[in-house]
Amino acid sequence: MLKKLLGLVAGIIAVIASLMFFMVAFAVIVAVALVVWAYFWWKTRKLRRAMRERQDTAAGGTVIDGEAVVVREYTVQATHVLAHQTRDAPSPPDRAPPPQDAPKAP
Repeated sequence: MLKKLLGLVAGIIAVIASLMFFMVAFAVIVAVALVVWAYFWWKTRKLRRAMRERQDTAAGGTVIDGEAVVVREYTVQATHVLAHQTRDAPSPPDRAPPPQDAPKAP
């Protein structure tokens, strides 16, 4: 019974000590991170100011994000094949050639 009670007290003390250690370690980590962030912020202030001024002068300070798509349209002139022509007959001479930028059929 005394062993169990001493084990329980030792376990509680260990948990409290580990929580205290964690709190101190967490506070140190947060303080170091804050100092590093402040140093970075201080060192980049001129760069941020220059970027802000450049953005204000370029294109009136307006940035439009997007994607441009160029759609090329072309027309296809269909010719009707007479019923009495055979498959071996040449195509009619008045057929317009396809545009230069039209995609080629495989």
